[in-house]
Amino acid sequence: MQHTWELSAVRARSLRALLDLAFAGDFADTDYDHALGGVHVFVTGADDAMAGHAAVVARSMMVDGIPYRVGYVEAVAVDPGRQRQGIGDQLMSAVERVIVNAYDFGVLSASEAGLRLYRSHGWRLWEGTLSAMTPAGVNPTPDDADSVFVFGGPETAAGELTCDWRAGDLW
Repeated sequence: MQHTWELSAVRARSLRALLDLAFAGDFADTDYDHALGGVHVFVTGADDAMAGHAAVVARSMMVDGIPYRVGYVEAVAVDPGRQRQGIGDQLMSAVERVIVNAYDFGVLSASEAGLRLYRSHGWRLWEGTLSAMTPAGVNPTPDDADSVFVFGGPETAAGELTCDWRAGDLW
C-alpha cells in the first residue's frame, strides 16, 4: 500500500500500463487523474509484475444535505491474464480496511465487469437519487443510478447522494 506521493516514476508508468491493458484502452487521462492523491493497493505476481491495483481517494459527498468524508474507490484493475485468481478479492479486502479506518463510508461506480466482485464484498447499490454539486448548483445524475455502490455508511442506501464536482466522470 502506498500513497500517490510515494510512487516512483517507474511504478506510476507500470500502473498506467496496467490500467490501459485492463480497460482495453478505455481509461481516459481524467480517469487516471481521479485515481491519484490517495492510497494505492497493489498485488504483484511472483515475477514482481503488477497484477492488480485499486485506489481509495477522499471525496466530499452529502446524503440528504449532510456532508460526509467518503473513501471513493477508483481504478480497480486486474491484469487480464491473471483474472479469476482472487486478486480482485485481495484488492477489495484491502480497500475496505482503508475505508473502515479512515472514512465515514465508501462509494464506487461499478462497471458491469465488477458487479459480482463488489456485491460479494457487501457493497450495496445506492437506491436513492444521485446528484452532483456543479458550478451551476446541484444537478441530478440519473444516468449513474445503476452503477453507484456504497460500503458501510447510512443504514439504508436511499435518499439523495450528492458528489463533489470534478473533471471527467463525476461518479
